[in-house]
Amino acid sequence: MKKLSVKLGILFFLIIFGLITFMFFFLHEGIVESRVEEELFSLQSRGNSHRAILEKHFNKDIIDHVVLMESESNTDVVITDKNRKVLASSAPSSTFNNYLKSPVSNLPRDGEIVEDKWDKEPFISTVSPIEKNGKLVGLVYMFQDTASVHSLINRLNEHFVLSGWISVILTFIIIIFLSKGITKPLIKMKEATSQISKGHFDVILPKTSDDELGDLAKSIELLASNLNYLTEERNEFLASISHELRTPLTYIKGYADILHKRELPIEAQKKYLEIIVDETNRLSDLIKELFELAKYDKNSFEIQKEPIDLNQFFKKIEQKLSPAFIEKNMNLSAYCPPNLVIKADSHRLEQILFNLLDNSMKYSQNGAQVFLKAWKSKDLIHIIVRDNGKGIPDKDLPHIFNRFYRVDKSRTRTLGGTGLGLAIVKELVQAHGAEILVKSKENIGTEFELIFRGD
Repeated sequence: MKKLSVKLGILFFLIIFGLITFMFFFLHEGIVESRVEEELFSLQSRGNSHRAILEKHFNKDIIDHVVLMESESNTDVVITDKNRKVLASSAPSSTFNNYLKSPVSNLPRDGEIVEDKWDKEPFISTVSPIEKNGKLVGLVYMFQDTASVHSLINRLNEHFVLSGWISVILTFIIIIFLSKGITKPLIKMKEATSQISKGHFDVILPKTSDDELGDLAKSIELLASNLNYLTEERNEFLASISHELRTPLTYIKGYADILHKRELPIEAQKKYLEIIVDETNRLSDLIKELFELAKYDKNSFEIQKEPIDLNQFFKKIEQKLSPAFIEKNMNLSAYCPPNLVIKADSHRLEQILFNLLDNSMKYSQNGAQVFLKAWKSKDLIHIIVRDNGKGIPDKDLPHIFNRFYRVDKSRTRTLGGTGLGLAIVKELVQAHGAEILVKSKENIGTEFELIFRGD
């Protein structure tokens, strides 16, 4: 009973068997009732036919002739006077005494049914009035043995039982194929999910029809693909983070051992201590950014959108970063039209722009120009950060938002980058419901474009 195909088969069988049983019962009752009504109508018509003859000639010869006719058939007739005294009978009249005792009053011209309980009584019976000049002169009672009706019903029951068994067998066979047809793709999906749980993500399910089962199969394949991607990303992330943590720790441990075990001049000690401090700061920045990314992955931070005047916002950014650009002999130019308002989290937007501008400053040479610009087009607000620095090779552009990805590993380490800045930027941009695009040419420069909705 644990198999779905068995459960579905039993359920389908019970439902269909119940419907077939109900339909057979309803049909059987209808046919039986119809056949009994036909027998009663035929008996009534036969009595009316005899009545018509007797009304023309109500005498002993005609009465005996009618009785003789019925004695050779499967029905019986009893002819009485108006007081129900038996004048003639095709069978011993004592057999029918119980039916003749029933009082008859206001008898319709076409007669009426005296007994119709074929399943309880030995006879079914009708009566027809014989009239002369509008007055009742006699009665014609017609009788039919219910044994013939029972025989008819028994034959009918045999046909129904045979049909029922054939229907049940065919239903059982159809249900077996139907339940297997439904559960087969489900079994395949179960096997696929079992493989996924064991870490085998190269799952390919057979194509099914374009219905809910087909959608489920596609969803499982997509899930396997996503899990494979996430597993690869996790492994790559763990490898990268172990490398990133190991390098500064190696420096710190190595130079700390040198300072501890050797007696060095003051200048050498200062030099080694500076290296230790730099690597400690690098490690601290890396851990801080990892915590930031962890918060974004868990959606444990909130974006508090508020109206921001971008013109004033850009001026504040320019004031904060201009000293750093001047120190490196670079020029930062910010432009935004007046009264341009954007709905965003001011702290997070500042973090985004600081990261992008810091990258432009790090990867541009002395005398470089860095531009921060905003404008509105239709319902969209565009913000760009453009520089004329080193640029990014085409092969690296699709990967620059990946965690720990570096275009130039050696130079990035020299400049203190962790490879997480652009990953953080992308997470923050997407949290705003915005989009980030990048264009770059080697030795020409790089442009990052942020596109926000103007609501």
